[in-house]
Amino acid sequence: MSIPQQGGKVIEHYHDLVEYLEQGCKPKNQWRIGTEHEKFGFVLNNRSPLPYRGDCSIVALLEGLRDEFSWHPVLEGENLIGLSKDGANVSLEPGGQIELSGAPLETLHETCDEVNNHLKEVRTIGDRIGAGFMGIGAAPEWSHEQMPILPKGRYQLMTDYMKKVGKLGVQMMYRTCTVQVNLDFSSEPDMIKKLRVALALQPIATAFFANSPFFEGKLTNHLSWRSRVWRDLDPDRTGMLPFVFDEGFGFEAWAEYALDVPMYFVFRDNRYLDARGLSFRDFLKGKLPILPGELPLDSDWGDHLTTIFPEARIKRFIEMRGADGGTWGRLCALPALWVGLLYDQDALDEAWHLVKSFDHETREALRVESSRHGFEARVGEIKILDLARKVLAIADRGLQARQKFSSNQPLVDERHFLNTLWDSLDTKMTPADELLKKFNGEWEGKLDPIYEECSY
Repeated sequence: MSIPQQGGKVIEHYHDLVEYLEQGCKPKNQWRIGTEHEKFGFVLNNRSPLPYRGDCSIVALLEGLRDEFSWHPVLEGENLIGLSKDGANVSLEPGGQIELSGAPLETLHETCDEVNNHLKEVRTIGDRIGAGFMGIGAAPEWSHEQMPILPKGRYQLMTDYMKKVGKLGVQMMYRTCTVQVNLDFSSEPDMIKKLRVALALQPIATAFFANSPFFEGKLTNHLSWRSRVWRDLDPDRTGMLPFVFDEGFGFEAWAEYALDVPMYFVFRDNRYLDARGLSFRDFLKGKLPILPGELPLDSDWGDHLTTIFPEARIKRFIEMRGADGGTWGRLCALPALWVGLLYDQDALDEAWHLVKSFDHETREALRVESSRHGFEARVGEIKILDLARKVLAIADRGLQARQKFSSNQPLVDERHFLNTLWDSLDTKMTPADELLKKFNGEWEGKLDPIYEECSY
């Protein structure tokens, strides 16, 4: 979840909302890569979720990172809720999941170095306080009642609202983890093509990164239970967004869509005001009941855009949201996949050609079947495994064309970050398949070994 925003200019006209999105357009030489990944913390001696306070806790981790590695504290009231440094943030998800929101970086080499440094820091402090951290798409055993309650006003409001609009929203908030990447666009047409490709191919990312076959100690019959959870969360703010593929789609259409998503909150004076179910359209008219006569700020619109949760979304960049959290190597593979597809024009055109004939029913069916069956999924004549091979080959060519080489190994370009995905295609096994094989074999139907298996 995002660090709260505050301030900015007053939004006086509808076109200011569209202009806010348009300001994300950047020339290609300014395109950057921003990775985000979440992980579960747990107490090593009993494998319980990491509490917020205590000797072995979330606060102890954040304080350790602050004191030893020079991160700057982020407070809500008097409570430590995050850290910031050099354009990156460490923030907390509702169930205490630790998220790194990386700085915008130029190459995959840099973004992977950032991930590696962060995980080393987290492991250093974790070892000291007796905490472990694991990369997986959903908590394999913990119940909702076991999860810590964080002193974040945003999450308190969202939790109550989620209980009213879908069956699985609270599961999503407290017991799932993802890895994401944020990428830039140069113009409205560039944004349109990239967002369409991103939405159409999120099911391929879901298959490649499926890593949540267990929940509450049981088999889920889904390789990505996290993806299944997102299908029963809140229909006003989730899904595959068929309107994105309509003729005439652009920034204005996205603003119209966002305006119709019910609000959660307004952030003022370092606290969250309850705006659940209210309309941003009324806010734009100065008629928001909780702030009568007051017009929204840039930061209010920015915050509102963070409360929309489709499979890919627009802020001032495009965010890919279809992958389960995973092990160390896959945290670099996810941005590599999407950078390869979207940051080279030939690759982007080839990817669009691959999916432009898909209708909404096909895209939605691919989403459902990939979460259930991973590489074995099939929709009509489309086999996910075959489509995944084509997609990965395009991404590989896109990374080769970028010609971004490692500063430490001048002959190594960015393609090697895809190796773990090529390995998955060779074995025809997702990470979830690998976990299930061990669960049904050497683990003898027990989940205790998963904490070590998935630990960083």
